[in-house]
Amino acid sequence: MKRKDYGIQYADGTTENVFMLNVDVKRDSQGKITSGLTLGPTLEQNMASLLVAVPGDLKLNLDVGVGLSSELLGEDLLECRHNIKEQFAKDGLVVKHLDLYNLNNFSIDAEYE
Repeated sequence: MKRKDYGIQYADGTTENVFMLNVDVKRDSQGKITSGLTLGPTLEQNMASLLVAVPGDLKLNLDVGVGLSSELLGEDLLECRHNIKEQFAKDGLVVKHLDLYNLNNFSIDAEYE
């Protein structure tokens, strides 16, 4: 069974390009590429991508994305919470805990079905 929480890692976040793939090309003695993509857990980066994405950003799935920056400009955090749960469900994520009462310190606990 294919796991959605394991795959190509994004850069570690210490650079400006946080949503860039973590590519570390390794070559053998003949110059051929033997490896290069960093694989690992992706649950947190998948959740972050869904939160940042605005519907229409993802070409293959135009209705996916929370657009959190726009959501937080509104006054209805209950609607925002509902949107987060709905968008996560589209990706197969089940939200176990969502604390969105303090915008300076909110938390989301979710896992794939």
